[in-house]
Amino acid sequence: MLQEGDKAPDFSLPTADMEVRSLADFSDRALVLYFYPKDDTPGCTIQANEFTELLEQFDEAGAHVVGVSRDDCFSHQAFRDKFGLKITLLADVEGDACSSYGVWQEKEKNGIKKMGVVRSTFVIDGTGTVRFAEYGVSPKNHASRMLDLVRRVTGANPNAA
Repeated sequence: MLQEGDKAPDFSLPTADMEVRSLADFSDRALVLYFYPKDDTPGCTIQANEFTELLEQFDEAGAHVVGVSRDDCFSHQAFRDKFGLKITLLADVEGDACSSYGVWQEKEKNGIKKMGVVRSTFVIDGTGTVRFAEYGVSPKNHASRMLDLVRRVTGANPNAA
């Protein structure tokens, strides 16, 4: 699992609009890279909506917000359009980024063990260094916590509206 100070693994993944993006495409500012289990599920929807609601403030704080799941581009399009999401969603269908970021883990639900995405978030600075890593994230109010953290990382005014 990644820790603060580690070099962030590169990725090359398509967006909901099938435009391929890599880590370097976001190096002009901080990057909040969050991994979530599945489009259009309750927790994932809460998290995506909260990041979307705060997207302008993340922008003012000097950060991109990008969500990653193993869903395909068409699923991301439907999820984005259904909820009016403004954040970038990347499709990691093969699971390469999930593996390299350590979020593809064995999970247990109702006594059944299976592999799945552990909801996790990373804040990566412009040099590609992990400045924050959290595994097992709770979706509610997570975006506002990440905004506070990004403001500290970037030195942005925490009182900015």
